[in-house]
Amino acid sequence: MLKGDFEQVSVGVIIPAAGKGKRMGAGQSKQFLHLAGEPILIRTLQVFVTHPAVDEIVVAVSQDDWEQTVQLLDASGLAEKGIRLVTGGAERQHSVYRALKESRSEWVLVHDAVRPFVTHDRINALLDAVKMHGAAVLAVPLKDTVKEVSNAGVVEGTPDRSRLWAVQTPQAFRRELLLEAHERGQAAGLFATDDAMLVEEMGIDVRVVEGDYTNIKLTTPDDRIVAEAIWKMRGTQDV
Repeated sequence: MLKGDFEQVSVGVIIPAAGKGKRMGAGQSKQFLHLAGEPILIRTLQVFVTHPAVDEIVVAVSQDDWEQTVQLLDASGLAEKGIRLVTGGAERQHSVYRALKESRSEWVLVHDAVRPFVTHDRINALLDAVKMHGAAVLAVPLKDTVKEVSNAGVVEGTPDRSRLWAVQTPQAFRRELLLEAHERGQAAGLFATDDAMLVEEMGIDVRVVEGDYTNIKLTTPDDRIVAEAIWKMRGTQDV
């Protein structure tokens, strides 16, 4: 059971879920699409609700999706777990910031609403790293060769693949550090594609913890096919 409304907690999870996911082309917010018979958002939340180190979960949702999210939490039984909702912003960055201001945690994990396959083992490794270094992210080494390409479609260079990693979530930070990073980013007009970028802009080292290639984010219709395959592959394995 997550902690009470006014109790200071140690580890919190922030889940920005206010986006529409236009690339999915589903006609509804992608977190409401189903994976193995349950909404993807519920599958994601179940990972953190069952993790013994997690004390608090704050989900940022759009006003349009508020009632549907409440209904899903009620139907799944997760409403009883103390999950709190806040109204998200126009961009993911804004949603995370709003949720951060509501959090009471010393440490926060920021996680994509549609990334349901992160395991407890990887969360544990991330928590170990962030408590030692203050900022850490899950990532996996790139498998493919990457090319730098100009606007004209011409190859301009080939980076050293051994130094390139694909970043995943959760990303973990001391809450006060991430809050400061967001506030500085807003003041500077910085648009960041992930939270680690805002922390990097402060000159803070962000440690990489090796993730899992199955920890995918569901963004396009093809991802749903892969996700169903991963779910079947895992079977009854523990998260």
